[in-house]
Amino acid sequence: MNKLIVILCLLFFISCNHPHYDYPHVVMATQFGDIELELYPAKAPKTVAAFLANVKAGIYDNSSFYRVLKAEEMPTDLNSGIIQGGVWKTAAQKAKNIPGIPHESTKQTGLLHVDGTISMARSDTGTARSEFFICIGNQNSFDFGNSGVADGQGYAAFGKVFSGMKIVRKILDQKSHGDSFDEKIEIRQVSLQ
Repeated sequence: MNKLIVILCLLFFISCNHPHYDYPHVVMATQFGDIELELYPAKAPKTVAAFLANVKAGIYDNSSFYRVLKAEEMPTDLNSGIIQGGVWKTAAQKAKNIPGIPHESTKQTGLLHVDGTISMARSDTGTARSEFFICIGNQNSFDFGNSGVADGQGYAAFGKVFSGMKIVRKILDQKSHGDSFDEKIEIRQVSLQ
């Protein structure tokens, strides 16, 4: 009987200490530390559902950040830009069978490309599958109606960094040439919190 009481107390203690969020959270474990993301399914339901399906299927496990846009001459804590990741450099064949995500523009969702926003990378509308980017600083050129994309539709923002912007900035600071990191930055695992 005493063991049962101890077990029940432990379970209660664990459940009280596990955070409860109003929105889904995922943790991106990188070689530099964890980035926790909060996703907004009420505003970008198709994009969030597709991203979570990729997470549950393990698409992002052993993937990488490989692309960066930044001002080379700026110090990290003042710099802005994006870091882009996914499976393109590590296992592009994984993405071939993933269906394109119907485009949810910032005009539809109201989610803008501000500091910490996570968004899906794409070429044409409806072609986003697995690749994503995180904004460092405000990147309003990626919003609907602005010049960041030739078609004016912008990119599909769907969440924000909840914790780990120091890790995002550390990734931004890695050596790069042009728009590519000299060495890919490991994303070891992405899991639902």
